[in-house]
Order: sequence, then C-alpha cells, then structure tokens
Amino acid sequence: MGITAKMVKELREGTGAGMMDCKKALTECDGDMEKAVEYLRKKGIASASKKEGRDTSQGIVGSYIHMGGKVGVLIEVACETDFVARTDNFQEFVHNVAMHIAAASPLAVTRDEVDPTLIEKEKDIYRGQMLEQGKPENIIDKIVEGKVDKYYSDIVLLEQKYVKDPDLTVEDYLKSIIGELGENMAIKRFVRFQIGS
Repeated sequence: MGITAKMVKELREGTGAGMMDCKKALTECDGDMEKAVEYLRKKGIASASKKEGRDTSQGIVGSYIHMGGKVGVLIEVACETDFVARTDNFQEFVHNVAMHIAAASPLAVTRDEVDPTLIEKEKDIYRGQMLEQGKPENIIDKIVEGKVDKYYSDIVLLEQKYVKDPDLTVEDYLKSIIGELGENMAIKRFVRFQIGS
C-alpha cells in the first residue's frame, strides 16, 4: 500500500512523533493507522529507557483539585529543560497524573518509598489467611509473594493501572511521554489531600 503525505500528517498530528518516524511506522504496518500508533508508542517506550539517568533539574509543580474541593493533589514532575517543562504535552501529562492520583490514592511513587513495616504487616496477614485456608507450608511463601506484588501494584503510583487507559501503567504512560518529548522525565513526589482523612 502506498503511504501518502496525508496519512503521515494525520499520524503525526495524532501522536506528536516526527515525520520520518511516522512514515516508517506506516510503512512497517502496511498503512494501518492503529497499528502505526501502537508501533510508535512501543518505540517511544523503548527510546525512553535510553534517556534514563540523564539529569532532570527542571520541571513544574502541578496541582489538581477534584470538583467540589474535597480532594486535592500537588505533584512535582521533573524534566531536563525548562523548554520542555513549558510545553502543552508536558503540562498535560502532569495534570493527568495529578488527576490519576486524586482518583487512585497511591501511597508512594516507587516501591522503594513504601514503608517496609507496612509490607511486613501485609505479609503476616496474607500468611495467616493461607494457614487458615489450610494451604501447604511449601507453597505459602510463593502465594504471599504474589499477593505482595499485587499489593504494590495497588499502592505504588508507577505500577498502578492508569485510570484513563487501563491497558497502561502510569510508568508506561510516563515512558511514552519521554519518547514523545525526547527528554528524561521523573515523577519526583506528590501529596494528596482529602477532606476528613
């Protein structure tokens, strides 16, 4: 199938990717627009890993207040340059993640930030449940390990399913934006306020 300039333009407008990347994606995917978008997203995620470790000393503090003022979020997201920090795409990302935090109530950005005593308490609860159900000792540790991983995916921001697209984790979303903007980015910290809690 012939790849037209109109197709390339349409894909470029929909993804923000460069013209040559769009043309290559369409060529690789035989002109299928949906597959080309997926191809570019995968490529963005792949190129994001190359940017890890680069200094992120710029960025913004964003906020989101849920309707009625009952829930509010402040979030710090860093990037490499002030130029990128001022782009609409970056600011939209910060806003979307703040909105996600308001909805999903994570406790930490990464696993390393989760209080180890909280995890030990969860392990004890899971182990007790397994013993109560009469599970054999030799498989309890494996089951507990799986339940702890699931618990992390519920409370760790980067591991949570992104509320606007549950096929992605927040980390996948972050990596796709890194690929799109061509700079390393990091969600540094957040705080979530809720009336009455």
